[in-house]
Amino acid sequence: MKKPALNPYLPSWEYIPDGEPYVFGDRVYVYGSHDFFNGYVFCQGDYVCWSAPVDDLGNWRYEGVIYPRNEDPMNKEGKMCLYAPDVTVGPDGRYYLYYVLDKVPVVSVCVCDEPAGRYEFYGYVHDQNGNRLGERPGDEPQFDPGVLTEGDRTYLYTGFAGQHDKSRTGAMVTVLGPDMLTIVEETRFIVPGNAYSEGTQFENHAFFEAPSIRKIGDTYYFVYSSEKMHELCYATSKSPVSDFTYRGVVVSNADIGIGGYKEKDRPAANISNNHGGMVKIGDQWYIFYHRHTNRTWYSRQGCAEKIQILEDGSIPQASMTCHGLNDGPLPGKGVYPGYLACNLFGSGKGPFEPLPKIMQDGRDGDEEIGYVAEFAVGQTIGFKYFDVKDLKAIRIATRGYCNGDVEVRTSLDGEVIARYHCENSNVWEEQTAEVSLPDGVYAFYFTFTGSHGAPSFRGFELI
Repeated sequence: MKKPALNPYLPSWEYIPDGEPYVFGDRVYVYGSHDFFNGYVFCQGDYVCWSAPVDDLGNWRYEGVIYPRNEDPMNKEGKMCLYAPDVTVGPDGRYYLYYVLDKVPVVSVCVCDEPAGRYEFYGYVHDQNGNRLGERPGDEPQFDPGVLTEGDRTYLYTGFAGQHDKSRTGAMVTVLGPDMLTIVEETRFIVPGNAYSEGTQFENHAFFEAPSIRKIGDTYYFVYSSEKMHELCYATSKSPVSDFTYRGVVVSNADIGIGGYKEKDRPAANISNNHGGMVKIGDQWYIFYHRHTNRTWYSRQGCAEKIQILEDGSIPQASMTCHGLNDGPLPGKGVYPGYLACNLFGSGKGPFEPLPKIMQDGRDGDEEIGYVAEFAVGQTIGFKYFDVKDLKAIRIATRGYCNGDVEVRTSLDGEVIARYHCENSNVWEEQTAEVSLPDGVYAFYFTFTGSHGAPSFRGFELI
């Protein structure tokens, strides 16, 4: 029996941000950087790979380390981190992984005969004189490579453009020849950064980082993280190297821009950086992105959502859910851990109020199921959506020193359908409350009210 697909789609103790998904054969593979639980910088780990059958997206398999960070000749001591990579299949049928180390401006390439085998260092992107891209006079530093191969040409998209930084122009593309390393068409800029976007169609959604490229029909879709960081935007063109038009936002990891269940511009999670790409699995398109956990920027986890590509080529913004890759809402019966929370709301005390945090016990690598901690008075944790049939009760588990109630609603401002009293406890305590709901698709929002404390929330069971 297939397991439902969840968000995050990998186990809760795995931290793989910057996900670039591809279907090779009958499996979907995700390539990303590698954060640690309780990490203190971005991308501390080696590159690892996970894959799943295209017809069973809840069943992910760990493929192991595909490229250790000290494999690069410039990083034999492992002092630099491996930033976000991307992969493409070359004209020779081999798999080429492009990446940038954290302290150098050049693009490195490694290669493998299979999607998730052990990659070997191959070389650095350079011009026909052997000068490395990013180090030549006039070059801007390379960052966050995204790649697309057509025939014997590979289009390499790179760039980073901070706020008001006039030394960084924006997103750029460089064309490589069949050896996957040598420049055959020099760099062009395709989307402006914040310092150069005023008066253009990209103003307020200027390029920041995280270029990702896909071709759909005869149209190139360029996905990138905008100056707002939390959103992945997209631009389209009939050419891979010019004339990109801004089209909109694909997803925000704070759900900013999504209304209905909340105010449109109200953040529904921690506002933080984002990176990902699109993939078609079967007949369905998805956007992969990442969220931030543990109330830090350095423990990011991969998520995915269904997207629609309309007849005019536009993509309506996707909303964050707990069921991402699943074929519809999650079953309305079963146990759902707290780490699946797709919404974290503060109590409204101010824009810089800490939100509840998703975390785990133990150390990085320990297979401890994640939960929500520091769930303070007035704050809300949200899970959506579930296909409820004949629901009789909801069981929750909490721990921590506190005095208050956990209230359950199916909308943020809806009536309370269940209530549980929580008092001081240093072990997980389970409570069950009877619930009566008509059959249908629901979200569940858990709010802590009371006098003091901030318990942890292990999760809930629909009975």
